[in-house]
Amino acid sequence: MNAAQESPTPTTQGDLLSIEKLVVEYPGRVRKRKKFRVLHEVDLRIAPGETVGLVGESGSGKSTIGRAVLGLAPIASGEIRFDGRSIVNLNPKERRALSRDIQVVFQDPYTSLNPAMTVNDILTEPLLVTGSTRTEADARVRDLLDQVQLPANSGNRYAKEFSGGQRQRIAIARALCRDPRLIVCDEAVSALDLTTQARVLELFTEIRERTGVALLFITHDLDVVKHISQRVAVMRDGRILETGPTTSVIEDPRHAYTRALLLAAPVANPAVQARRRAERRRFLDAQTESITAVR
Repeated sequence: MNAAQESPTPTTQGDLLSIEKLVVEYPGRVRKRKKFRVLHEVDLRIAPGETVGLVGESGSGKSTIGRAVLGLAPIASGEIRFDGRSIVNLNPKERRALSRDIQVVFQDPYTSLNPAMTVNDILTEPLLVTGSTRTEADARVRDLLDQVQLPANSGNRYAKEFSGGQRQRIAIARALCRDPRLIVCDEAVSALDLTTQARVLELFTEIRERTGVALLFITHDLDVVKHISQRVAVMRDGRILETGPTTSVIEDPRHAYTRALLLAAPVANPAVQARRRAERRRFLDAQTESITAVR
């Protein structure tokens, strides 16, 4: 795979998705306990047809951003705009209408698809409930299977009969059913082996180039971001630490945490890997000492 071709940083006026000073808080587990803040005034932008990688370790808040865009996280303050329109506090009818433009591909292809449904049923359901005729839906399914490079006869099989990579292709086809303008990909390849990851990433790139759909690609893996994203945002502890063109962030990271993430990526050379682990350990020790000193 080749690194994604970079696009210039979009202006606010041309944004497809604009997130400004977003704060997400969850209630405490005990009554009257202070709310737990998971996002701290986050800003993020995505231009039409652009892939933005959102990268960070587990618990960094990256998936919460995706959930907020999908209307699944409690927004305490801030703004999310899609094509210039606020999508915060939408009612159920408005949120359903927005689902035509914003879709999602989840992490686990084994639980995100109903094993008791055929692929045809999975893909035609969202089409039929939004007014397509059976003939139109069947034709669309054939087109979708072709787009995600699955055999035409796949529609008659059950989702449970497919491999992980094939199931994720079905999930991608489902996301594409209504020609969305943005797909939130939440760790969409992390459950796959490396070879299958590469194939699915190539598929995402081909679909973006062919359809013009924008992607918010949420992952813990900077190597994945390098191959699919034009821009990348690095998260830690509910804050975006660094944003920029992918090549710039990968080759010349400004923030020490970004460098630590890069050092965590495995390499084939054992000696280089050992040096990187030692450097990352020094960074983490320094961070621990800094936190202890503040306390």
